[in-house]
Amino acid sequence: MRTATLWATLATGLLSMLLLDDGLAVNLLLVAVPASLAAFFAGRAAGRRAHAWALVWGIGGIGLLSVPALRDADWPSFLAVVTAIGLGSIALQGGRSWPAVLLGPIGVLNSVVLGPAWGWRGLRERFGSARRGVGVGLRALVVTAVLLLVFGALFAGADAAFANLLSDLMPDASVSGGPWHVVLLVLGLVGALAVAHTAAAPARWDRVVVPAGRPRNRVEWALPLVVLVVLFAAFNAVQLVVLFGGYDAVLKKNGQSYADYARQGFWQLLIVTLLTLLVVVFALRWAPRDGVGDRNLVRGVLGTLCGLTLVVVASAVRRMDMYVDAYGLTRLRVSVVAGELWLGLVIVLIMAAGVWGARWLPRAVAVSAAAGVLAFGLMSPDALIAERNVQRYEETGQGGKTPKFDLEYAQELSADAVPALDKLKEPMRSCALSSVAEDLATDDKPWYATSWGEVRAREILRDHPLVTTGYSSVCTQMAIEQMYR
Repeated sequence: MRTATLWATLATGLLSMLLLDDGLAVNLLLVAVPASLAAFFAGRAAGRRAHAWALVWGIGGIGLLSVPALRDADWPSFLAVVTAIGLGSIALQGGRSWPAVLLGPIGVLNSVVLGPAWGWRGLRERFGSARRGVGVGLRALVVTAVLLLVFGALFAGADAAFANLLSDLMPDASVSGGPWHVVLLVLGLVGALAVAHTAAAPARWDRVVVPAGRPRNRVEWALPLVVLVVLFAAFNAVQLVVLFGGYDAVLKKNGQSYADYARQGFWQLLIVTLLTLLVVVFALRWAPRDGVGDRNLVRGVLGTLCGLTLVVVASAVRRMDMYVDAYGLTRLRVSVVAGELWLGLVIVLIMAAGVWGARWLPRAVAVSAAAGVLAFGLMSPDALIAERNVQRYEETGQGGKTPKFDLEYAQELSADAVPALDKLKEPMRSCALSSVAEDLATDDKPWYATSWGEVRAREILRDHPLVTTGYSSVCTQMAIEQMYR
């Protein structure tokens, strides 16, 4: 272990202790920088070189960590952070096979146990003995802290502007939060050591050999799939008839509304897509492999099944669009549609692998997942939900009709939705923004824990303040009306 790795690890722990107490935003990127440097120094000391794909995974992970810095909503930020951890594990360990892509995080978890012991050995090697090294470090930290406190307090007392600058820039290190700060310090140190140890001694998942399945007879393999293809074709034919014949005739015959028709089918079609992927995986495992004829049979049957599944994906998305027209857009609905679209992309990649080979498929699926999560976070789902529901509110209110708007749900959205909700007319605007405005007014997080979505929302609310006088009863009445409408 090089001294640079130790310093980068210490910097990660200190930044975690000072910056991560108030939430996640830019501070997550600031903590990730020294942790990445620790991995780089440890990998170089172990004789590893950074390959092009490792840079791709690493840059992708850093890009995903920008989502909490841009968006106030917690749910896309959580998804982005989890995906960034997965990409980081692939960057640290490398690999191009399915075990390397799917099992990468296990190697990092193993380093969580081995990393601290490895770091302690490196600390003893660099400083001679543990007692002397710890003593030198503690004395240096104590002297530094005393100098900063004494001179910082004197300068703050001499000038009010400098005192305000210190209060804005310095993280909160109050005694009341001492135990939690210690926990953050330990987590930062352990995390950085785990990352560095993984870079120095990666798990070689590419060496894991997945035994091939026993090939089946053509009839035994193809007959169930051909029957399934016929079933898919019949369902898709009905979908096309309904599409060109019009939904009205079908709905009138079955006595259904648009919303009932969409709700009845979307979840079933989503499950169909997932099950089809499983069928393709197991079919490839047991596919006949005796010659060119068998390969052509596999490509023809599975390619047809995948093509028909894409029509099912389109039908599911169309049904959800109908359901949104009837009841509005929500977080669950936008999430499952995004998931369905990604499953459709995976099916396209499988079809391409059947033509050009499957060597690149694991990496392509991982890249598509990371790109989808990043795009999902950057497009700001809460803002998209608010914008779509505001548009629906305006469209349904035309011609003297009663507009449809879920006020209670709008009040649950994050600060990312403020720009779209700001377009509403009073009193609906003030009612929809009241909860967000109250949260922002009582939120005093420092700059490094504040997202760009919160900053933008504060600017909008400052330039166009809410009209709150006498609106409490009006908002309550509107919420009740919308609930029973």
